[in-house]
Amino acid sequence: MTRKRRRLGFVVAGMVLLGTAAALVLSAFEDNLVFFYSPSEVAARDVPPDRRVRIGGLVEEASVVRSGLTTRFRVSDTAHVVSVSYRGLLPDLFREGQGVVAEGAFDRAGLFIASEVLAKHDETYMPPEVADALRKAGRWRGDEGSQR
Repeated sequence: MTRKRRRLGFVVAGMVLLGTAAALVLSAFEDNLVFFYSPSEVAARDVPPDRRVRIGGLVEEASVVRSGLTTRFRVSDTAHVVSVSYRGLLPDLFREGQGVVAEGAFDRAGLFIASEVLAKHDETYMPPEVADALRKAGRWRGDEGSQR
């Protein structure tokens, strides 16, 4: 084998290793990627069960039902509603009519099982994704302040 062929062999082997490493890194990013959906987007798209996503909107009035550590409530963007079940302690600022982002997955029956619930943290903050979804639904006035 000549020097030129050996060098070519090393370059090809290096390219294969680099391509494999890039594929593994991209695969790891895809596994950790969590998409955000508003209730209207959930209704429009077919979100597969057991796929980790975030949903956001407003907690509907008179929808919070507590049973021990399990809390069921509905998240709305005024056009569509998603039923949520969460087991654990909710943030102190969680209440009806307030903005919320829940992370979890849908079960086979269409109920969103949340593993984490985030509530807005002061009077003027609204997560940008929730503000955009409410703006599209015509419920966001813009003077309520969205920090980006």
